[in-house]
Amino acid sequence: MPYYYFDLVVGEEFKNQGSIILEDLHGASDKADQLANELSQVQPELKARGCAVRVTDGDNREVYRTPLDPVPKWLSARKTG
Repeated sequence: MPYYYFDLVVGEEFKNQGSIILEDLHGASDKADQLANELSQVQPELKARGCAVRVTDGDNREVYRTPLDPVPKWLSARKTG
């Protein structure tokens, strides 16, 4: 089973959030979604900055990325306005 590495993406900066051995990319993407949700609750200011969680494989290739704020501001503004 492969290692997957998780980073908080802040602009052009990648902040290591750890790694884990998982069965496949589906499991890694689920973990990334969970991490993004947790980070958005603990540090809500990151959502306004367009931050994301990315997943890389053992060859340092990005295999998944999820935003901390999954609903674009323009879309949420249209629904409320």
